[in-house]
Amino acid sequence: MRSSTLNGRLFAATGVLLGPLLLAACGSGGDVYTLYRSSAVDSAARVHVATFDAAESGSYNQENCFQAQNLFASQKGVTVNYWCEKGRFKK
Repeated sequence: MRSSTLNGRLFAATGVLLGPLLLAACGSGGDVYTLYRSSAVDSAARVHVATFDAAESGSYNQENCFQAQNLFASQKGVTVNYWCEKGRFKK
């Protein structure tokens, strides 16, 4: 019984110490980029394609979003527009 109390306290202490770090890493959205496209029927449409939110430094997500944009747009027969925006998906 005594070890379960100790384990419970250790678990709680770990959560108190690591919780803020995990929340900061998950919720910032600072370097997140989202890829959108228009529609063949409605050029003003805003269709979500992908969100780039890897926990990498610098412009990693931005570069990957632009690379995906170029790869999608360069496919033969594509008639829609692709673009990247900084931040998470917004309708």
